[in-house]
Amino acid sequence: MLTFRSALYNVAFYLNLFMWLLIAFPTLFLPRRFFVRVARLWGASCVWLLKLIAGTNVHWSGLDKLPPGGCLVASKHQSTWETFALFTVLKDPAFVLKRELMFIPLFGWYLSKGAMIPVRRGQTGRDALTTLGQSAKEAIAAGRQLIIFPEGTRRAAGAAPDYKSGVAHLYAATGAVCVPIALNSGVYWSRRALTRRPGTIKVEILDPIAPGMRPKAFLAELRSRIEEASMRLFEEGRREIAR
Repeated sequence: MLTFRSALYNVAFYLNLFMWLLIAFPTLFLPRRFFVRVARLWGASCVWLLKLIAGTNVHWSGLDKLPPGGCLVASKHQSTWETFALFTVLKDPAFVLKRELMFIPLFGWYLSKGAMIPVRRGQTGRDALTTLGQSAKEAIAAGRQLIIFPEGTRRAAGAAPDYKSGVAHLYAATGAVCVPIALNSGVYWSRRALTRRPGTIKVEILDPIAPGMRPKAFLAELRSRIEEASMRLFEEGRREIAR
């Protein structure tokens, strides 16, 4: 049954994505806010389908800790799940993502329309960091939530952390408050498996980190907060699926 429901959801996920890509096409010629609304509906539909077909729910805690305006959001990244689920709780998200995604036909057009912030993997020169920092400052000044995955890519649930310095650079460059997010999505939606396990994905919005810390101290604090909470959630998830 688990294999069947997982396969059914995977088919439904891509059919749903294709449908929303078509629905969103007119937003390419409209103000960006229309695209953001459609993207939020797409994210909500993915979450709903996962609950309906695979029996995977989600529990959010700490949503009241999100500031009303622009901020830096540093989230644990364990699966594809958070890339669409975060759309459902953030007012105007801007993802920092790998530049190659912008060249995918149609999908890349929507990323551009959504004013996402592309980076080239491995590009760490001064000019690249300056450009990234400027784009980040503009997004946050516009009241957007700038989302970055501090480890740069998906990490298996429970794996040793591998935080990059990019998030510390953005924290220093923007002078913005940083909101850490811990989660255990990888327990139910593994990064390299097709299985979608029933249960409840837990996401915790942690206490914001005020601006002004030195980059190294900030990175250490961010890592400590996210990893402590994520490991606790990982253990809770592991016990749930073992029942």
